[in-house]
Amino acid sequence: MKYEVVIGLETHTELATASKLWCSCPTVFGAPPNTQVCPVCLGMPGVLPVLNKKALEYSLKASLALNCRINLFSTFDRKNYYYPDLPKNYQISQNHLNLGVGGYVEIRSNGGVKKININNVHLEEEAGKLVHPEDASADYSLVDFNRAGVPLLEIVTEPDMRSLEEVEQFMQTLRNILLYNEVSDCKMQEGSLRFEASISLRPVGQKKLGSRVEMKNLNSMKAVLKALEYEINRQTGVLDSGGKVDMETRLWDEVRERTERMRTKEEAHDYRYFPEPDLVPMVIEERWLGELRSMLPELPLTRRNRFVEVYSLSDYDAGVLTEDKAVADYFERCVELHAAPKSLCNWITNDVLRELKERRLGIRDFKVRPEALVGLVVMVEKGTVSMPTAREVFADMASSGSDAAKIVEEKGLLQISDREELERLVLKVLDDNPSAVSDYQKGKKTALGFLVGQVMRQSTGKANPKMVNEVLIQKLKTN
Repeated sequence: MKYEVVIGLETHTELATASKLWCSCPTVFGAPPNTQVCPVCLGMPGVLPVLNKKALEYSLKASLALNCRINLFSTFDRKNYYYPDLPKNYQISQNHLNLGVGGYVEIRSNGGVKKININNVHLEEEAGKLVHPEDASADYSLVDFNRAGVPLLEIVTEPDMRSLEEVEQFMQTLRNILLYNEVSDCKMQEGSLRFEASISLRPVGQKKLGSRVEMKNLNSMKAVLKALEYEINRQTGVLDSGGKVDMETRLWDEVRERTERMRTKEEAHDYRYFPEPDLVPMVIEERWLGELRSMLPELPLTRRNRFVEVYSLSDYDAGVLTEDKAVADYFERCVELHAAPKSLCNWITNDVLRELKERRLGIRDFKVRPEALVGLVVMVEKGTVSMPTAREVFADMASSGSDAAKIVEEKGLLQISDREELERLVLKVLDDNPSAVSDYQKGKKTALGFLVGQVMRQSTGKANPKMVNEVLIQKLKTN
């Protein structure tokens, strides 16, 4: 490759508070337009904002989780610009003394760990939302101010990412960190997690950065990666032809899958930041910061590594389990009850996650609690039920919430481990299939699998497969 790709991200995440940043209006997604508003979030003359302490707490927790240095003295600033869904014609944000600075996120890259540095983390208010009519001939748009004033955390990286793979790793890792700390629900489909990307190309070996292009209107991680891929190709073409990449802001067109110019650097806004006069500075006490630091959970990458080391899981399985904190908690509760991590991991990554996906549930709402899953796993280990029967029982448990033992008893699904009963079944199968017996005695080992299948069929899947093999081999030798 002739060029090195240089990428940075700005992440906007709505905080999971019950009320807005400056007032007590609710933050419920999907409420009827303009029903969650008041004079404060509508920017009426004479109103004053009052800081939501929970929003500040969540912002500090996120900053600590991102390894930031916390500014114990922090202020809000007024960012001035006009947009129809910005009721005050300015946004209360931070610019001069941000809450968190100089942090980092560790991601997996090229088989190792790489630090993506965080320039700053700051708290600001969300804008409203423009609603455009579907009729292309309409000459108006509507404004819904329900979202105006929702607390929004902005996380700004340094330009440290060098590939689309690193960008994807960062986005997934950051999302998991925010979810693990329960500061945001990170639902991109609801707009509570959004990314803006900046990208430049430079000749390999050159230290000076190329012209930076910002990209907006990225509504999913998939869109971020597609837009970046398009820009890499576009900018490569410009440079290869001897041209110069303009420093500009571009929009991603999801339909045509291409970026379009929004504005050049010369047209960039001058936000005229100045200290917000209606809010006093924030003085963060070390004692409170210590309390928040002690509340931080084990982060995803650390937990993933621990699962590999302590439970001897593969890196892939550990990654699947730690993708969702609730799933990782579920797994560890199961292991506390029964020390069979590999078996429990297989059940969770295959059967539990499949049921959750099909039923569109989170694991906290799943009817099969850790105690119930462990009970089923123990029954399989003891030979009480076969694996095929166990999967049938599990599906019933997921629907009804009943215990495995109760379902097995009610449906008569106990595995047949009585030797005399198995010998009777085996002898019948041998009598009914003389050609398969002859094939086995001639050295065709596949005949044994056929005979095992016939015994399982005769027992309607209840026979103990291991004992069936033993009895079959014994009877074939004496036949």
